[in-house]
Amino acid sequence: MERGYDDYKRIIDEHLLDFIPNIDNKSISLYEAMKYSLTAGGKRLRPVLLLAACDFAGGDIREALPYACAVEYIHTYSLIHDDLPAMDNDDLRRGLPTNHKVYGEAIAILAGDGLLTTAFEAINKDMMLYFDSPEKMTKRIKAAYEISKGAGCRGMVAGQVSDIEGEHNEYSNEMLEYIHINKTGALMKSAIRAGLYLGEPSSYMLQNLDVYAENLGLAYQIADDILDEIGNPDELGKAIGSDKKKNKNTYTSLNGLEAAHRRLEELTDNAVEALAPYYDNAEFFRELVLKLKNRRK
Repeated sequence: MERGYDDYKRIIDEHLLDFIPNIDNKSISLYEAMKYSLTAGGKRLRPVLLLAACDFAGGDIREALPYACAVEYIHTYSLIHDDLPAMDNDDLRRGLPTNHKVYGEAIAILAGDGLLTTAFEAINKDMMLYFDSPEKMTKRIKAAYEISKGAGCRGMVAGQVSDIEGEHNEYSNEMLEYIHINKTGALMKSAIRAGLYLGEPSSYMLQNLDVYAENLGLAYQIADDILDEIGNPDELGKAIGSDKKKNKNTYTSLNGLEAAHRRLEELTDNAVEALAPYYDNAEFFRELVLKLKNRRK
């Protein structure tokens, strides 16, 4: 069965709350704040990538669901923290008030903490089902490692630190791409690698999809920089021009819109080229990167 983006997204949305543990009623505000941001909408890009990669490598996406939802928990935690006054100080996310605007800064921080730890609780709970199957356990350990690496101090968190430290200081394109590759791209790459490991990937497939993921992640963030300049706030669900107001370095601020569009085209072409050995079997990934290049939100 061939699945499209909306099919994967629907599966994620149907199961997104399945792996949230029961939270004592005495701490119910924690659950409410976690649920608020999780169910506020969004593209579900990272978990979709994980399920699609699992399918691509011949795996069972039902078995990949805890890992896909875990990736979305991690992504959502990062958005909650990113919106905080100490970080980007944003009022809107996905067209709704940001978490700290609804629940206060302290609960928002803890909701992010709760989502991050829940991600690894879900993954580890799944692993405990496979003590009698070393092969399946190995797949899950590899997937868990990829997710934790992409989310941590060699991935998303590292990129966030460099982004914050770079405010009010102009830096090189090399440094800017380092930030984008880590802050935005690392979790996308990890989602793809985790999904592949939950299937039966060849080393050649892993290498090709690495190239695809690296170009996809960087292209996605450059498209985001372009939208922050010329996007429609109603479609985006957040204000535009916020990076400029905060004196943040973006690809457009360093190079201009025309150069940003050229780089976006180049990265998209690189991602498509990496899929060439798979012909129509990689149509999902090919269509996705082309669609993201032209996204409006």
